[in-house]
Amino acid sequence: MRSRRVQILVALVLTALWGAGIYAAHANGRLRFLDRLEATLTDWRTQIRGVQRPPDLVTIVAIDDTVVKRGGSYPLPRADLARVVDTIVQFKPKVVAIDLLLVDRSAAIGDATLANTLATGPMVLAAAAIFPSDSETVTPGSEDGPLAVLPQAERFLQPLPAFADHAEVGVVNVATGQSGSPLSVPMLFRTRDKVELSFPLRVAARALDEPLTVAPDHLRLGERVVPTDSDFALPITYYGPRRTIRTVSAQSIFDGTLDRAAIENRIVVIGASVAGGGDFFPTPFDSLMPGVEVISTAITHLVAGDGILRDRRVRITEALTAILLPMLLVGLLAWRRSALGIMAAAAVMMAWAGLNLLAFTHGVWLNAATTLAAAVPPVAVFAGVQLWAGSRRTQYFAAKSRSLAQFQAPAVQEWLARDPDFLSRPVRQDAAVVFIDLSGFTGLSERIDPDELRDLLKAFHALIDKTAVDCGGMITGFLGDGAMILFGLPRAMPDDATRALTCAIELHRGAERWIASLPPAIAGQLGFKIGAHCGEIVASRLGESHQHITATGDTVNVASRLMEVAAQHGARLALSDTLLEAAGFQGAPGGVLSGPLLARVRGRSGVVTVWFWRDRDGTDQDAAKAEMIG
Repeated sequence: MRSRRVQILVALVLTALWGAGIYAAHANGRLRFLDRLEATLTDWRTQIRGVQRPPDLVTIVAIDDTVVKRGGSYPLPRADLARVVDTIVQFKPKVVAIDLLLVDRSAAIGDATLANTLATGPMVLAAAAIFPSDSETVTPGSEDGPLAVLPQAERFLQPLPAFADHAEVGVVNVATGQSGSPLSVPMLFRTRDKVELSFPLRVAARALDEPLTVAPDHLRLGERVVPTDSDFALPITYYGPRRTIRTVSAQSIFDGTLDRAAIENRIVVIGASVAGGGDFFPTPFDSLMPGVEVISTAITHLVAGDGILRDRRVRITEALTAILLPMLLVGLLAWRRSALGIMAAAAVMMAWAGLNLLAFTHGVWLNAATTLAAAVPPVAVFAGVQLWAGSRRTQYFAAKSRSLAQFQAPAVQEWLARDPDFLSRPVRQDAAVVFIDLSGFTGLSERIDPDELRDLLKAFHALIDKTAVDCGGMITGFLGDGAMILFGLPRAMPDDATRALTCAIELHRGAERWIASLPPAIAGQLGFKIGAHCGEIVASRLGESHQHITATGDTVNVASRLMEVAAQHGARLALSDTLLEAAGFQGAPGGVLSGPLLARVRGRSGVVTVWFWRDRDGTDQDAAKAEMIG
C-alpha cells in the first residue's frame, strides 16, 4: 500500500511538472502547433455561441463590386474617393477612418482634391508595417523593457505626406493565427527607433476624444480600461458573418441615396470589399470576410468595451488549470482504478469543457489547446500504465486462481470469491459422500521405486479428480492412496445423490480399467474399494492459518466404513440403501446390483442396508458370492 502511495505521488508530481512545462513553453513562443489547435477550438466556441448583435457604433462604407463596375477600375480613383469622403463629412460623423493604403501618387489633381477633403473633418489613415519575415513576433530583449514583446517591423509604409498632414495615422496590420483567421489585433508596433499605434486604436481614441495611456496588460482611454494580451494585442471575437456590422455601399453616395442616419455621430470606416481585392480573411462564420470588417470589429471592441478578455488574471487561471486539471484527472484514475474512476475523470473533463465554453460566451477567453496538451498526454500515459498494471494483476490472480483450483473445487472457489465468510460457522445440511481407497498399496510401496510409486499415485489421483469434476463433486482431500468426494457443497442440490451414485459407478469402472492397464506384477497386487452414502453432514472450515473445507458426521463415517463392508464381502463398491433411494435408482445398464445385506459397521450401533454393485462383465474375485448375499 505504501509503495502504491509513493507511485501515485510521483505520478502527480510528474503530471504537475508536465503541465507547468507545457504552459511555460507555449507562453514563451514555443509549441506553435498549439496555436492551430486553439484557432480551431476558438472557431467552434464562436459558432456554438452564435451570432451576436454588435453595438451600433460603426458604419462600414464599402468600396464593393458595384462601385468598381461603375468606375471601371480598382483602386478607386482619388477624385472619386474624395467625393465619398466629402459626402460623409457633410453628415458629421465622429471620425472617418480610411482603411486604404494611400502610399502611391496618382493624378495630381486627384491627390490634391483628396488632400483638401481630408482637411475638412476628423480623419484617420491606414499605414502598414513591413516585416523582415512572415513572423510578427520577436524574442523579447532585456534592453527594450516591456515593449520588447511588440511586433517589430522593418519599416512602416506611411500615407503620402500630402494626406498624412491632414490626418492621424495608424498601422492596419492584424495578427492571423495558424489557421489564417485573425484572432487578435496588435495595438502597438515598433521599429528599431519608433513605436506606432494601431489603426483601430487611433480611431477609437479619436472617436472617444480621450487621452491614451499605455500600461502593461492594458490600455487606458481616459477612464476606460481596455485589457490586452501579454503582447499588447487586443483579442477579437466576431459578432457574426460579413455585414453583421452595419455596412453600406459607397455606390449609394454616387447615387445620392446615402442615409444620413447611417453616418451622423458615428464612426465611419471606408474600406474595400471588392472581389479579388485580396484583403479577405477566414472567420468562424465566413470563409472570406473583408479586412475592413475585421478592423471594424476591433474598433467596436475598443469603443464599446465588449471585447473578449484575455488579461493577466486569465493567463494565471490558464496556468493553474494546466497544472491542476491533469493532477485531478490522474488522481481520480488512481483513486478509483475501475470504470467509476474513468467515469469521474470523464465527468471532470466535460465539466472543464463546459466551463471553458461558458467563460467564452461571457467574454473570457481561456486557452483550451494548452490545457488539453497539458492534460491528455499524462492522463493517457497514466491510464495506459494502469491498464498494463491491471492486466498484470489479472494475470497474477488468474495464476493464483489456477493454483488454488488445484487444491479446491471450482464451485467452492467461485463461492468463496462471492462470499469470503462461507462456512465460517459450521452448517448442517444434506449431502452425499463417496470414498475410494486402493487395496494393497501399502505393501506395494515397500517393493517398488519411490518415483514409480509417485507416478502410480499421481495417475490414480488424476482418475479420481476427472471423475469427481465430471460428476460435479468436490474432493475435500486426498487421503494418501484414497479420496473423499462430497456432493452438496457449496449448497445442497436435488440431484446430489444421483450424481454421487454416478460418480461411484464411474470410479469403479475407471479404476478397473486403470488397474488392468498396469504391468501384471503391479496389477496383481492392487485392488480398490468404494463406499457411498447420503444423509446429514456438518460442513465447516478446519484449521486456523491454513484452512480447508471438509464434512463430518455419521454420514461421513458410514460412507467410509462401507469400504470395509465391500472388502469383507468380496465386492469393490458398496452402496447404502439410503443413497439408492435418494437417487431413485432403477437399475444400472451394464451393471449388476446384489443385495440387500443388513451389515454392521465398525464404531456404530445398529445396522445399515447395503447393496453391492459390479460391472456385468466385471472381474470381482467373489462376484458370485456377492450375488448370493441376501
